[in-house]
This record gives sequence, C-alpha cells and structure tokens, in this order.
Amino acid sequence: MIVTVTLNPSLHVRYDSERVELGASNRVSRVRHQVGGRGLAVAQLLRTFGHDVVAAGLAGGSAGDLIRTELAKTGVATQFTRISAESRRVLQVTDASGVQTAFDEPAPYITTEELGRLAADYRALLDGATAVVLCGSLPAGLPAETYGSLTSYAVEAGVPVVLDAGGTPLRYGAARGPALVIPDLTAGELLPELADAGSVVLPADGGVRVLTASGEWLAGVGACQAGPGPRPAAGFRDALVAGFVPGIALAWSWPDMLRHAVALAAAVSQDGVPDLGAYEALLPQVTVTGPRG
Repeated sequence: MIVTVTLNPSLHVRYDSERVELGASNRVSRVRHQVGGRGLAVAQLLRTFGHDVVAAGLAGGSAGDLIRTELAKTGVATQFTRISAESRRVLQVTDASGVQTAFDEPAPYITTEELGRLAADYRALLDGATAVVLCGSLPAGLPAETYGSLTSYAVEAGVPVVLDAGGTPLRYGAARGPALVIPDLTAGELLPELADAGSVVLPADGGVRVLTASGEWLAGVGACQAGPGPRPAAGFRDALVAGFVPGIALAWSWPDMLRHAVALAAAVSQDGVPDLGAYEALLPQVTVTGPRG
C-alpha cells in the first residue's frame, strides 16, 4: 500500500457561465467539483496504474467531505484526519469565451490537538505501507518542521519516503533521510541542504537529472542535456512524482524507474490527465544515461 499525504488539499468548484459581469447576478449553467493538491493528484495517477493507494492528510467541513467523495469516485481510498475548520476551496468561473476567473480561499488553521491526531493517524498507516509520498504546501498552524517529523516516523518504520516540497519545509524534510526528493526550487536554490536525501530529482533540458550516491543519471524523451531546465508545469510535475513512487516502493533499477517516470510525465495533459496510449508509445523513446561519477 502506498500512502500519499496532502496537508493542504483543496476542493475546486468550477462554474460555467454564459457571461460574468461584476456587480451583477450571474447565472451558472454547470457546476463541477474536482480535488486539488499535489498528493491527491499523485494518488489518482497511481490508482490509474492499478496501485493500492490511500490518500491521507487533513480535511474538514463540507469541502473535506466532497474531497473524500470525489476521490472515492476514482477508486482512491481515503484516511484523512478530520479538522474543525473548513478545507479550502478554489472557485473557478469560466465564461463562454473561455476566460477564467478564480477565487482561492486561505488555508485552514490547524490546531496543536489536530496535529497530534494527524501524527497518530499517520503512524498507524505506516504499518503495511510500501512507500509514503509527502507533497505540497503546509496550511496555517503547522510548524515548518512538519515534513521532517513525518519523514522521521516513516524512516524509523522502514518505509521509504518520496518528498515533493519547497522552501523551509523541504529543508527540514530532506535532512531526515527520505529515499527521494523532488524539490520545488529554482536552479541551485538550497541544493547543499539536500545532501542527506537518498536521491534528488532535478529538471534538465529535455528531461530530468537524478543525483544518487552512485552518480548522476540523465533521462529524457530524445536527447537530454545536464543543466537547469524549464520549471515544470503542475501536470508534468505531479506525474513525475507519481512515476518515481512505484520504483522506490518496489526497488526497481534506475533505468526502469526513469523510463516509467519520464514517459508518464510526458503523457499527461496540463490538467494532469494521463494518456495511457501516449505513455505506451513514449516508453521505448526514453533515453537513459548514467551513472556518471
């Protein structure tokens, strides 16, 4: 069982309207709900490939209930720790011309008591877990070292951790020995802080580069050059994280892990929807080189 942890999930409420006029009453023609948050996107991608996955983290109120419902529709089991505050919502209004206006609610405040229950629930989930994925930002009230603590619990239980974060939470988590870190950073930022991580995945020109204890690997569809690449889009990034998780959980070889991750990342839309036909076609086109000392 793979456990994904999303501490700041969101419910995306999407309104379609013929037109949007400020200061007026606007009729909505269609309402859709969709979950948001890196860990939830990773969980859904893993489920698409048949992996046994549980989405955990923090969720509260009616928005939290809808997050659970939407995940259940995709076959993803949930074990969220309940909070008293409402999970944040993102309201997206799209008019007939395709122009979208969004309203992003603030993250809920997490109390010390809720953090304690989260820790207990999380440690219970580690029993039988094959890997843990820690993704995304922290809501208000959680200390910056939260990912450090969650990583330590998993490492102590013998469960490998994939960490996808940025800023100070990344620094604390990376120092506790995760198996793989996919940092959300600009080129060169905080790289000395990642020395304690087992391996580090960075964007490269045309693909990814992975820094491991045995050397550096490069992978991409076609030629891949070492060096900073463009900041990856959300759909690409979520799929890249999901692509590495099975290999970390099942101890795949680096070439097999890289081919799967890069092909999956290249086969998703900007909204994170995978094209399985494109994935199968791209898989043999991924080139892998390394390790380079």
